[in-house]
Amino acid sequence: MIVVNVKKGESIDRALKRFKQQCQRAGVLKDFKKSNFYLKPSEKKKIAKNLAKRRMRRTSSG
Repeated sequence: MIVVNVKKGESIDRALKRFKQQCQRAGVLKDFKKSNFYLKPSEKKKIAKNLAKRRMRRTSSG
């Protein structure tokens, strides 16, 4: 569980920004989106293969 202590004199916007950063670092949204719907194993393999191709293109061209 992510906890953000609001410091004295700190604005709510700043505290909210810190909370969002901690959520991103912890991977909370990524886990939520991943479990939001079901992917068949074949679809997971297809996505992984496409990501690997994309990485290879980036490394070979850049």
